[in-house]
Amino acid sequence: MFVHHCTQCHKRQLIFPSLITAVAPGADDVPVATFTCWCGAEQTAPYGLAPAAAESAGHTLAA
Repeated sequence: MFVHHCTQCHKRQLIFPSLITAVAPGADDVPVATFTCWCGAEQTAPYGLAPAAAESAGHTLAA
């Protein structure tokens, strides 16, 4: 699952795997997912692992 900013409803939505309708090769061999936003709009986004955030970003993680 990942967070996506919808270009139609302009909301930041949590996208679950069940919303993904297709994955195809994109530019530079980066897969691109096609999915349906919660508002019903078809969207696309790069599909893969995002780089880890730098620890110096001012956030402290605790268990």
